[in-house]
Amino acid sequence: MTTPSVKALLRETHTIPIVFSLVTDPVAQGLVESSDRPGGNVTGFTIFEPEISGKLVQVLKEIAPETVRAAVIFNPETAPYYKLYMNAIKAAAASVAMKAFETPAHSRVEIEAAMSALAGEPPAGVIAMSDGFTVIHRDLIIALAARYRLPAAYPFRFFAADGGLISHGVDLRDMQRRAAVYVDRILKGAKPADLPVELPAKFELIINLKTARALGLNIPATLLGRADEVIE
Repeated sequence: MTTPSVKALLRETHTIPIVFSLVTDPVAQGLVESSDRPGGNVTGFTIFEPEISGKLVQVLKEIAPETVRAAVIFNPETAPYYKLYMNAIKAAAASVAMKAFETPAHSRVEIEAAMSALAGEPPAGVIAMSDGFTVIHRDLIIALAARYRLPAAYPFRFFAADGGLISHGVDLRDMQRRAAVYVDRILKGAKPADLPVELPAKFELIINLKTARALGLNIPATLLGRADEVIE
């Protein structure tokens, strides 16, 4: 359950228990009073881990070392928390001689305009932010990355499974399993107000070797060795 979904439910009820598993910064979004003591009828698991955003930059540079600039695609309306990610991304980019810049988009047309503008010199790449908008439009982002031969890094496994080059992020299946445990505890009498919001525990690195070959990229053995899954 994402931030917009939780907000929609809270407009309807402040008594029925709600457990989320795909929310970024629930305190800043006003979903809970604090991570340790949520205080209301909502609790769950946040997918935000500052360091993982920096890891996206690092794996993009590692898989495509010539990349010197990276467009970070997101929709500020569905990702109002984007500055949290950008701070970590920009810091990581500076450490590997890369410039990362915000590329807000509100529609498929704006995604296409932004990515077509990246083609050419100097070598550019794409980072898709953890955002419901990029998830919904991943087919277009992946297709445009292939068309313009742009190396791209994504936050979730299903991006790589759908043809994206590389993903590094939270193991969403693990998050859902942990959310189910909270639901079970609530059904047995626990109160959401007393169940702390928890951080991700498992992360996964997925490489789509077929896409890498299509882009003419030679994947370092060290990167392949760290991968949790290599898609042929």
